[in-house]
Amino acid sequence: MYIFVSGRSFRKYPDKDTKKSAFGLSAKRPLSGVLLVEGKVRIVPMRADSGKEKQVKAWCLYDVGNSAFATTIMAALLPVYFSEVAAVGLAPNTPAALWGYTSSLSLLIGASLAPVLGSIADVGGLKKRFLLIFTLLGAVSTGFLFTVGYGDWMRALALYAMGSLGFSLSMIFYDSLLPHIAPPGRIDEISSRGYAWGYLGGGALLAANMAAVVLLPGGLGARLSFLSVGLWWITFTIPLMVLVPEPVVEVNGAVEGVNVLTRGFGQLAETLRNIRRYRELLVFLGAFWLYNDGIGTIMKMAAIYGAEKGIGMLHLVGALLATQFVGAPFSILFGKLSIRVGGKAAITIGLVWYGFISFGAFFLERAWHFWVLAIAVGMVQGGVQAISRSTYGVMVPRARTGEFFALYDIFSKFSGVAGPALFAVLTQLTGSTRMGIVSLILFFAGGIFLLRKVDVDKGIREAGNDRVTRDS
Repeated sequence: MYIFVSGRSFRKYPDKDTKKSAFGLSAKRPLSGVLLVEGKVRIVPMRADSGKEKQVKAWCLYDVGNSAFATTIMAALLPVYFSEVAAVGLAPNTPAALWGYTSSLSLLIGASLAPVLGSIADVGGLKKRFLLIFTLLGAVSTGFLFTVGYGDWMRALALYAMGSLGFSLSMIFYDSLLPHIAPPGRIDEISSRGYAWGYLGGGALLAANMAAVVLLPGGLGARLSFLSVGLWWITFTIPLMVLVPEPVVEVNGAVEGVNVLTRGFGQLAETLRNIRRYRELLVFLGAFWLYNDGIGTIMKMAAIYGAEKGIGMLHLVGALLATQFVGAPFSILFGKLSIRVGGKAAITIGLVWYGFISFGAFFLERAWHFWVLAIAVGMVQGGVQAISRSTYGVMVPRARTGEFFALYDIFSKFSGVAGPALFAVLTQLTGSTRMGIVSLILFFAGGIFLLRKVDVDKGIREAGNDRVTRDS
């Protein structure tokens, strides 16, 4: 049995030739490496077995698939297609209002269902089944957007709402698998790899879909793009469903039928009653809520801010693609950075960088300024989100990953409220978007302040994961 001391960020000290480590610890067979974890010692195999590595790759491939929905459907093509094609004939400003109402309704439904579904998945051993159900809901709804033509705004909104709901809920069960498939000491690396692969997948399909829009007449290119997202998403779900096992139920055995519902609601009620036991996790969620609000506001308002400064559509879309492809290698580098300096320090470095981005955006005037800022965002966006996910993951009780990642998803979704509101208020009060964008520094500073108060090792102990890892 390997010795494992709680913690997550580490440095590698190879010790390939002897059974005795540099710290005087011994193992029953030759060690692959000794890991120093924030002042503690952890001994784990540095080479993962082939079966586990296949699970990791299959898990990462899912991010390749579902990221296409985020890029092509949510960010780039469908909003424009809805405004110019599906909602043609509606009064000015009505398409934007309907789009906003639909997005909010989908978010609220998903946030309401998430905790209960997460808890049911935990007690019933249903994480993969729920992942498949909501993936199919999202992918099939997206594929049917192919049928949306001129004036079909009601159909477009209904399909978009179902697609968004499927996307949001599937991410809960996808994320909840991370602590189960990640070997000890590698959760940061694997979370970062998932984001990197997602950036490449979402960016590659968006580039192909943009070419289709340009080359094919009328709205055919856009409609085929919607269909391609559904097929792409389903295709890259297959490896996960085949290779990644359903996590073992650790709450008095799996249950079926109506017992799943009663046990699920019961476990959720118990967790809410005892949530104060997980103090470090709650403090981390508070920090995450603050700084992710700043990140989300930059993602949502960047195009509008650039357009207001006179940046053309080709530059805006091109910069979005640049962010995707820059994000892939830098997500991997962030995983390596967290190994060297620790997860909290890596997140903090990213947030300081975001502060400089917000400050630099105040002076934006030209298209090349927008490109520089987009590339700067790509350097930290995926990395901060990946390390946030893995930091949260090690402080989540292994038996309740579905339930707790549902809570994480709710904080993630609602962290996009205060930032845009402050942006809007300051823009109205000052008559300029510049003060709105620079005000986001407050969210990053607040997030750093709370993050410094999080004791990750203590959070691992509160979740009982130090016992789990010692027996791994």
